[in-house]
Amino acid sequence: MFGISEIAILLIVVIVLLGAKKLPELARNAGKAARILKSETKAMKTEDTPEPQVTYQVTDAPASPGTTGGGTGAGTK
Repeated sequence: MFGISEIAILLIVVIVLLGAKKLPELARNAGKAARILKSETKAMKTEDTPEPQVTYQVTDAPASPGTTGGGTGAGTK
């Protein structure tokens, strides 16, 4: 892609345009932005993965002979 000479020229132009005093601040802000982007990407990936869902099925047990109702087993004789 780029050779070493092109990267060196690009760095010299950046230093001239921005000044040597602003480069550390610029690099710090770029690092913060990269960390924020990484954490947001990780958060989005965890949101997309579905959590295992537990489903419960409620069934009514049939009334046994001799009981009066909901199948609790506490019927009268």
